[in-house]
Amino acid sequence: MVERLNEIVRSTDEFQAADTAGRLIKIPTGDGITLVFYQSPEAPVECALEISRALKKHPELQLRMGIHSGPVSGVIDVTGKANVAGVGINMAQRVMDCGDAGHILLSKHVAEDLEQYPHWQPYLHELGECEVKHGVRVSVVSLYTEELGNPAVPEKLKAVRVAAAAKRKRVALRRWSLGVLAVLTAVAAIGFLLFRYKRPLTAAGLAVPEKSIAVLPFENLSEEKSNAYFADGVQDEILTDLAKIADLKVISRVSVMHYKSPASAGRNLRQIARDLGVANIVEGSVQRAGNRVRVSAQLIDARNDVHLWAEHYDRPLDDVFAIQSEIAKAIADQLRAKLSPIEKAAIERPPTADLVAFDLYTRANALLRRSTVSGARKDNLLQAIELLNQAVARDPHFLLAYCRLVFAHDALYLTNLDHTASRRALGEAAVQSALRLQPHSGETHLAVARHLYSGYLDYDRAKQELAIAQSMLPNSSELIELKGYIERRQGHWDEAARSLQKVLELDPLNFFVVSQLSTTYHCVRDYAQAAAILDRALAIAPKDVITRLLRAQIDLSWHADTKPLHGAIDAILAEDPSAAVVVSNIWLNLALCERDSIAADRALVAVAGDAFFTFPNAPFSRSFTEGLIASIRGDSAAAHAAFTAARVQQEEIVRTQPENAAALCVLGLIDAGLGRKDDALREGRRALELLPIARDAFVSGDLIQLFSIICAWTGEKELALQQLSEVTEIPSSLSYGRLRLLPFWDPLRGDPRFEKIVASLAPK
Repeated sequence: MVERLNEIVRSTDEFQAADTAGRLIKIPTGDGITLVFYQSPEAPVECALEISRALKKHPELQLRMGIHSGPVSGVIDVTGKANVAGVGINMAQRVMDCGDAGHILLSKHVAEDLEQYPHWQPYLHELGECEVKHGVRVSVVSLYTEELGNPAVPEKLKAVRVAAAAKRKRVALRRWSLGVLAVLTAVAAIGFLLFRYKRPLTAAGLAVPEKSIAVLPFENLSEEKSNAYFADGVQDEILTDLAKIADLKVISRVSVMHYKSPASAGRNLRQIARDLGVANIVEGSVQRAGNRVRVSAQLIDARNDVHLWAEHYDRPLDDVFAIQSEIAKAIADQLRAKLSPIEKAAIERPPTADLVAFDLYTRANALLRRSTVSGARKDNLLQAIELLNQAVARDPHFLLAYCRLVFAHDALYLTNLDHTASRRALGEAAVQSALRLQPHSGETHLAVARHLYSGYLDYDRAKQELAIAQSMLPNSSELIELKGYIERRQGHWDEAARSLQKVLELDPLNFFVVSQLSTTYHCVRDYAQAAAILDRALAIAPKDVITRLLRAQIDLSWHADTKPLHGAIDAILAEDPSAAVVVSNIWLNLALCERDSIAADRALVAVAGDAFFTFPNAPFSRSFTEGLIASIRGDSAAAHAAFTAARVQQEEIVRTQPENAAALCVLGLIDAGLGRKDDALREGRRALELLPIARDAFVSGDLIQLFSIICAWTGEKELALQQLSEVTEIPSSLSYGRLRLLPFWDPLRGDPRFEKIVASLAPK
């Protein structure tokens, strides 16, 4: 039976993932197993649930499991075999000893880390204290779902409760014995005392909600492949309609678009559902010919590959919006989702009556999402704005098009691609159009919130608008994402992390959000947490380039070790030389850290556009970056010429964008490089006045770093050290690796006070 248990344990996804990554220790314990996971405290929880599911087919195996998160050390015992020791293992054993067959028990430590997130809360059931060996008392929590685990109170705890009630009930306590072989498993996770892991990207081991669904991209069966956008629009509207139903969990579009391949190609629906954390999948196809459209859709319970519903609609093209709402209502009915009158009306309301306007809107949306996923691109945003303007020109009542116009204009303004009063005014005009059409819709409130956040940094009012929109857009990951970014700029870092983690429940394959969550942990210098988030993303999509780079970059920030990042970039470029554009920004940062001017030149050639980001919120122009590279090379004349050219460009940006604090600070850095000390210090100070920490906790950290460099370059060493000392005390992009390796602070190197600041950021 022990061998059968070993087979079950080895077959779990968490075991295989941790074992493949070399982040697992396996110790046989006679009639059980000890597993030590080095990835996150969620890993043993998910593994335990997978084991529990598998054991339903093996009733002869009576198993109990205990989980704790604490320090564990690998040792070699007297027989020369690998073993483990430490309070983490001891506590896991004690927790397990409190249970009976079928129980999955957690220490209070593990449960407290999980219970703050809604997805876990329904499965955590506090039991109280249990007395174990040597009179030690431990607080335990039972983990069970409708299908997995044991909901009964363990006998040891039942005994405590009976004893407490003995005077009232006068009932003799009798111990219940299983009378069968009990196979014991202790599952422990290392590192909780060093770092606190939060919510995972997915909870694959948990029983997913019955009313959870992912609408995969519909296949375009039209002869004209240009109709692919039309097929995407049909799928998107069905997804949007379903997302308005509060009784459903609906996965957002960014994640489902990873599965844009013909259904006929053979999708692994069970694995897709597992990756997305849903029970049900919708597949479909669209065929458009002349004035007719044929839409086919089917609903599948992906857990057991059972077809729940299917329908074909062959109608005039003008009926396409009615088809979409009928499909959404049919799916909701099949899943027995409660549909309020307001939700029903929202689903039945077509987005527009103009199919050409809808096609323009769909094309614009594709560009906006591409910009969101891969980073804001000015050309994509401007092209999307042009398409949306055409859409609203054809249908002036097209609310969703106006809301996306707000998004596009504000993205240009917020990312400093066009931080001008005229751009903000265009966003304001789109907001007013939305308010005029449907002032009480969830989409309008979300658009208003976005504009208040992006255009005016009015965070409190923006959050009020989001709170109103939430009830009407219950599955909007975009809404929760915006809330997280607002919280981060307010300096509420823990709340921001929780919001972004919640986004990943509805959008688990949104790697832009993964990177933003990692950046958030990076700023608070919780590198272990950032690594855990990225590791979970890579477990689902091991080839995602940006996630691979961000994961390797952690070693640079945390330990000032450039080798992992260097290796990752070399491997990615060897696999696909065209990926140079994607890796260029991080590659250039690495080259600056390594003082490799040749690699820096190569990376700069690959940088798309004119912006290089070594500081997340303050782009450097290509000319200025050329000057930095020339400085590394020791060519002061070339550096001066490049800085001079950069100043002309930067001065024009500041002239047209006088409130752009980041642009002003970069101008100060250029002036410092040109020896214009007074101008440089004045510009740096003015930038800090425009955007203090109290107004933007996320961006101001970069500005303080830039001002410290201005001071260092202009010989104001005392002021530079003062700024650096300040920025080490707040969350920011400053890290041990960056401060130790980047050339910006070279004028301060060797000063004991500077070296002390560097050492304060070193890993403990």
